[in-house]
Amino acid sequence: MRIAGERIRRIEKAIEEFLPSWSLERLVRSLQALRGVDLVVAVTFAAEVGHITRFESPRQLMGYLGLVPSERSTGATVKRGGITKAGNSRVRHMLVESAWTYRHPPRIGVKKLCIHEQVSPAVREIAWKAQSRLTSRYRKLSARGKRGLTLSITHKCCG
Repeated sequence: MRIAGERIRRIEKAIEEFLPSWSLERLVRSLQALRGVDLVVAVTFAAEVGHITRFESPRQLMGYLGLVPSERSTGATVKRGGITKAGNSRVRHMLVESAWTYRHPPRIGVKKLCIHEQVSPAVREIAWKAQSRLTSRYRKLSARGKRGLTLSITHKCCG
């Protein structure tokens, strides 16, 4: 465990050293302001997706990642199912795991506070709005008895 922990720290340090010279550094820093998104998740997202400006809308990005509901249509009847899971599975998996942090009440921890000080006020506001909205959405769905919202996470995924 100790050796694995040291290896992770070395890799994260190498990523941190490389980051300032990368064209997507600003995106990575901005993504880290979101709850549940740490350095590895942000860098993976940026590396796999690239410049998000290539997507015309958030809906198109979600389609690329396979995070849109499946649909069965016949005539006037439209039935929506679970997410399609078509697209980039590595990023989708990381985003889904990160999203579980929105089960908890909105707050900004000490570690995130340091990250928030490094990004623009506009990014901080977006991160807070996302946290408030997604936490509220989780609570509403859970209160309605939506199945699958009682995932027990056996490891601490992100902040």
